[in-house]
Amino acid sequence: MTYRLLSLPLLLVLHGCTSQEPAVVTPAAPAQWQHAPLVSAQVAPDWWHGFANPELDRLVDQALLANDDLAGAVARVRQAEASARMAGAPLLPQLDGTLGAGREGRLGGDAEVAGSSYSAGLAASYEVDLWGRLNAGRDSALADLRASQFDRAALQVTLSAGVVSSWLQRVGLDQRLRIAVLNLDNAERVLRTVESRQRAGAATSLELAQQRGVVAEQRRALAALSQQTDDSRVALAVLLGQSSSASLNLAEQQLEALQLPAISAGLPSDLLLRRPDVARAEAQLAAADADVQAARAALLPRLSLTATAGGSAERVSDVFADPVYSLGTALLAPIFDGGYLAASRDLAEAQREELLAAYRSSIVSAFADVQLALNGLAGIEAQWQAQQAVLEEAELAFRLSESRYRAGADTLLTLLDTQRTLYAAQDDSAQLQLARLQAGVALYRALGGGWQVATSE
Repeated sequence: MTYRLLSLPLLLVLHGCTSQEPAVVTPAAPAQWQHAPLVSAQVAPDWWHGFANPELDRLVDQALLANDDLAGAVARVRQAEASARMAGAPLLPQLDGTLGAGREGRLGGDAEVAGSSYSAGLAASYEVDLWGRLNAGRDSALADLRASQFDRAALQVTLSAGVVSSWLQRVGLDQRLRIAVLNLDNAERVLRTVESRQRAGAATSLELAQQRGVVAEQRRALAALSQQTDDSRVALAVLLGQSSSASLNLAEQQLEALQLPAISAGLPSDLLLRRPDVARAEAQLAAADADVQAARAALLPRLSLTATAGGSAERVSDVFADPVYSLGTALLAPIFDGGYLAASRDLAEAQREELLAAYRSSIVSAFADVQLALNGLAGIEAQWQAQQAVLEEAELAFRLSESRYRAGADTLLTLLDTQRTLYAAQDDSAQLQLARLQAGVALYRALGGGWQVATSE
């Protein structure tokens, strides 16, 4: 005991030397984004209102209220709040009260014991947080609480972007489905013309078989798009917390009527304050720092203070007639535990290293997400603009070819070629318009969906 008391100052010095964590070096932010103007701008938390579509607004609001994954995240926040209160409780004294009553009587022999007895007392205990172990436990729980709040915010961003993207997917598939129906009508109209010409001897059986093949291919494409459209409605219903898509009550929409809201990527250095997933990783790292501190402090002695007061008597009214009290203090130091505490410390340090790597990775991924979204938005915009010229020329070529075929100036092969070109151009245009809108949604999501650290809970 004398040796351990003399070594106490040395333990204090060692604790101070080993409680410092290495500095966290975060990846450097890019100097500027590619394919984006160098301006700073804020993304509105309700950015989807920029599409100016009441149905979309209604669906996102419904998802934020009814999605089960988000409800689970809200419950996890409440769990973390309770855990934080539990972790802070040991920092305060603990007070317990006791009440007791008993009766003794003789069962046999000469023992002279008989009657009732009553007792009451209070017991208080308090651990002096010499090395910050209890404070570290509370700090870890508070950091876990912040991480759960950031996790909920990240899920809200993901959910809102997912609903918008799924809704756009459904609108795009509906439009492609309408194009496929029109193309099938055109193919069937040409087929009737070929059949008429074949009956008159102006078209061959080969030409008739070729056009029938075009009609069959259009019917196949129509069936495939119908399945994809039904699947997209089911995916949207899942995000809204519904088991069936029958009650979605979705109106017919046109991709051309939707305009992507203006958006600026802002400065790269601002991104770390916009991403809840980065804030979550940072909070988890802070919790790991506190866990390491608590694990190291557990290797050092603990000082406990206790106090009791109470009394006992044969009558309730006399319990406190002659009360007694006691005070005590105890210093508890680990001597041998088979290496359990040292292993706990090593485990906490290794977990911190893992979370540090995850934190750095989340920052790198955040910068990459924005740059990929900007690349996609710029590339798809250029493709879509060029596709408009392709579509215009394909429509003109088909009208001229059909007119010349009716007049007997062109062969069916020429008409079939222009027909397939038009079908592909129309479908490609719809897909590029959809990709253009979804690339904007991806950029909103990569920028954090309007979330800011300053407005976190």
